[in-house]
Amino acid sequence: MRTLTGIQPSGALHLGNYFGAIKQMLDLQQNDELFLFIPNLHALTTLKDAKTLRENTIDAAATLLSLGIDPDKTTFWVQSDVKEVLELYWILSAYTPMGLLERAHGYKDKVAKGIAPNHALFSYPVLMAADILLYSANRVPVGKDQIQHVEITRDIAIKFNNDHGDIFTLPEAKTDENLATVPGLDGAKMSKSYGNTIDIFLSEKELKNRVGKIVTDSTPVEEPKDPYTCNVFALAKLFLDKNAQNELANRYQKGGEGHGHFKAYLKELIWDYFAPHREKKAYYDAHHGEIIDILREGAYKAREIALPMIDKIRQSVGIYR
Repeated sequence: MRTLTGIQPSGALHLGNYFGAIKQMLDLQQNDELFLFIPNLHALTTLKDAKTLRENTIDAAATLLSLGIDPDKTTFWVQSDVKEVLELYWILSAYTPMGLLERAHGYKDKVAKGIAPNHALFSYPVLMAADILLYSANRVPVGKDQIQHVEITRDIAIKFNNDHGDIFTLPEAKTDENLATVPGLDGAKMSKSYGNTIDIFLSEKELKNRVGKIVTDSTPVEEPKDPYTCNVFALAKLFLDKNAQNELANRYQKGGEGHGHFKAYLKELIWDYFAPHREKKAYYDAHHGEIIDILREGAYKAREIALPMIDKIRQSVGIYR
């Protein structure tokens, strides 16, 4: 089973990225044929500063490696290092009806949030289709907001296959119904777009400051509190087993502790959880050359899959060499 997924380098990776995607990747690489890439071309739709994009790309790679992505088990590369994806993107554009893209919720949502509309943003699902189809992925883990993009990929692939034979594997979207939305500081979904994130590798002082900004209600210290409406509890339970969650809920309901106590507890949970990975992150931050070598090797492995596929596609559509 070949699974393909990616994480955009649009900023420092945060708890939402970890519990929403990275943790599942670490499990998948044990049993699946995992293809993981950093989609820096997709990031161009919203990130226009060249220096920032370069730095974010290396930092995303350093973070993923530090958290346990194993390049011996996972094909791990940067999207732009396999140029064939852009050729396929253009070919697929010729098989993509305008109406299919006009119905895409992702484009409408981003424009509604103030992102300037442009062709790259509009045709984002076609590049995503190229990412998936070039590597014959069977399964694509996505959040609910990305399911439509996988469906668009299938529609494009079916249209192409109808014209040229069974060239493309039809991918399936993989969603985890039990995966809770990770709340940000304000209780909305944690997202860099909302500025409400807690980054994975903050300094201890920065982490304390960030956790301190989590929005809570004004229930007095001595009064019982409802853990299930508290943003702090919603984050803390991600780090706890069922028994520890119940113990924390009892502390809330007993009263006698304020939200400051629970924020201090959450800060320690986060700090301790990522402690084993912090030293590795410091190592990779000081050895960018090693990261680039890993990504180069990953791109080489990805191209071993991409090249025979793009040759088959060229022959199908009549591109002479």
